[in-house]
Amino acid sequence: MATTPAVNKTFGVSTGKQIRPLKVCIYGTGGIGKSELAANISQCGLKVLFIDADNGSANLDVARAEGVENFADARALLCSDLPLQYDVTVFDTLTKGQEWAEAWTLGNIPKINEKTGDKTYVDSIDSYGWGKGYAHLYETFLRLLGDFDALGRKGKHVITVAHECISEVPNPGGENWIRFEPRLQSPPSGKNSIRHRLKEWTDHLLFVGYDVLAKTDGKETGSGTRAIYPSELPTHWAKSRTLSSPIVYERGSCDLWNLLLEKGV
Repeated sequence: MATTPAVNKTFGVSTGKQIRPLKVCIYGTGGIGKSELAANISQCGLKVLFIDADNGSANLDVARAEGVENFADARALLCSDLPLQYDVTVFDTLTKGQEWAEAWTLGNIPKINEKTGDKTYVDSIDSYGWGKGYAHLYETFLRLLGDFDALGRKGKHVITVAHECISEVPNPGGENWIRFEPRLQSPPSGKNSIRHRLKEWTDHLLFVGYDVLAKTDGKETGSGTRAIYPSELPTHWAKSRTLSSPIVYERGSCDLWNLLLEKGV
C-alpha cells in the first residue's frame, strides 16, 4: 500500500519569466569559427575564460586556463574559484572532453568478472563487454555536465563547443537520410548517448555552417556567408528556447549573444 511521504519542507510558488545564465553548445565544421563565435560574447561586456582543450583559440585574444591536460584537471578547474572570477566559461571542445573522459574511465573504472569478482583494467571502451563501456563513459561525462550546472547555479554562463559528424537518420516512412550532429558518443540504440544527453541539457544547440545555393545544373555554389542555425532541419541538429531564425555570422559580430542575453535564457 502506497503511503504519503513525510515532508519537512515548505514549498513556494514563483511566477513570470525567469532570467538565468546561458547554457549553449556551438558545433560545426572545422575552421568555421566556433571558438571565435564563443569569444565574441566578450563584446557584450562579459569576462570570458577559455578551457581550451583542443587548442582552438590560439589566434584569439582570450583568457585561457593553463595546466588543464586531462579530465581530472578540467573538473578540478571547474570546481575551483577561478571560473567564479569570470562571467562566462567556454569549454572548447566537448569532443576533446569526451576523449579525456574516456581516458579517465579506462584508468579508474576496472572491468569486473561477473563469475569471480576479479577486477582488471582494460585499454578499450569495447573491452568492458557489450554496452558496458558506453555506460561507463556516459556516467563519467555526466560529471562534467554537473560541473557546468554548478557554475550556472552561481550565475555564470557556460558555452561549450563541439566538432561535427555526419549521422544517418532512420526514417520509418521512407529512405534514411544524413545530417550534421555534434561529434559525441551515440550508440544506435540511443541508450547512454552523450550526444542526446547534451541536446537535452543545453538551452541552445547551435549549428554553424556556410550558406549553400543550388544551381540549375545540379552543382552547388555559395557566397561563403556563414550562418548560425538555431532550429532543427533535415540537414542538421539544432534547438533554441528563444530563437528560431538563422542569424548571419559576420566576423567579429556579437549579434547572437545580444539576442540570447536580451531574451534571458
